[in-house]
Amino acid sequence: MIAGEIVWGWEVGTGKGEGEDMDPTGYPDLDALLPRLDGIDRLDGAALEEERIAVLGRKQGVLTALLRGLPELPAEERRSYGAALNRLKASFQAAFEARTGAARDARGAPSVDLTMPGRRRWVGAVHPVTRAIDEICEIFRSLGFTVAVGPEVEDEWMNFFALNFPRNHPALDLHDTLYLTDGGTDGVEAGKENGGRLLLRTHTSPVQIRVMQEGPPPYRVVIPGMVYRNDPFDPSHAPGFAQIEGLAVDEGIGLVDLKATLTQFIHRFFSPSTRVRLRPSYFPFTEPSGELDIECQLCHGSGCPACKQTGWMELLGCGMVHPKVLENTGVDAERYSGWAFGMGPGRVAMNRYGLPDIRYLYSGDMRLLRQLAGRDA
Repeated sequence: MIAGEIVWGWEVGTGKGEGEDMDPTGYPDLDALLPRLDGIDRLDGAALEEERIAVLGRKQGVLTALLRGLPELPAEERRSYGAALNRLKASFQAAFEARTGAARDARGAPSVDLTMPGRRRWVGAVHPVTRAIDEICEIFRSLGFTVAVGPEVEDEWMNFFALNFPRNHPALDLHDTLYLTDGGTDGVEAGKENGGRLLLRTHTSPVQIRVMQEGPPPYRVVIPGMVYRNDPFDPSHAPGFAQIEGLAVDEGIGLVDLKATLTQFIHRFFSPSTRVRLRPSYFPFTEPSGELDIECQLCHGSGCPACKQTGWMELLGCGMVHPKVLENTGVDAERYSGWAFGMGPGRVAMNRYGLPDIRYLYSGDMRLLRQLAGRDA
């Protein structure tokens, strides 16, 4: 609204209103209000609001009281008196509106309602599992590894048999693996040429096969991705979760290189004082196989319910790549050797942040995510 604009008979910013140019109405009670109309331009703040209520207020406004008295007037007088009263009311309304706008412009106030409560701004944060994946990949990049990815839908050959799984292994059962097609019976027809049934990969190990099929060693890759299993959703399992695997193949690689690399990773991801132990285990795709445990991050080795009073938390499985796996990908097992490992970033995040239940990571609870984000800030 600018000075000189005509708004319902009131010239904004000039102090001239409809009442100033109005001829006397012949009604003393209405003419007595004209000086108050002229004085609106000199009011501001609380005084302006008090005058508006006094003139136009629903309960105690002067004009409101006069309008209520119209039915009591004689019929011949009611028409002319009512018209004059309505013109005067419109002039007052325009004058108050113009003065309020002029006062606001003079203060340089914004056009928003500053009396409304502010809205809290949502601030996002990277999910704890995603942060763990990014940090793990960055640590291994600094150790000379590159990141490799692959499809989430594989066949039985890539997911099981190229990795030396026997055809009667329990992992092939329907209660463990989510199959997408029916292309055989228990993998009998699956082979290198005929991959067998399609399925949602149960680990990221098929990417290891794809990497080794692309060309001769050396290989040093770290493989993040989603995997799927027919598991219940409980405190330590999920039907879909992230996994990270690593593979190193070259001449002269041994178990000592595996332990040294993983120890370096643990010390950089958790703390230099975190204790590590490697114990024997079994996996069909590695020989020898082991599982790497770290000192419980909740009790620091003293024993607690989370670590079942052992002081240790299982972190990952690992081992030397089985010669049969190397042969299935065309790598000379007599010349080359290698090691591999696999871990769940969700379990890693649980150990870092002291979470007793993996379902916290999937709950979407913003209070927890903000708290964990603050700890990494």
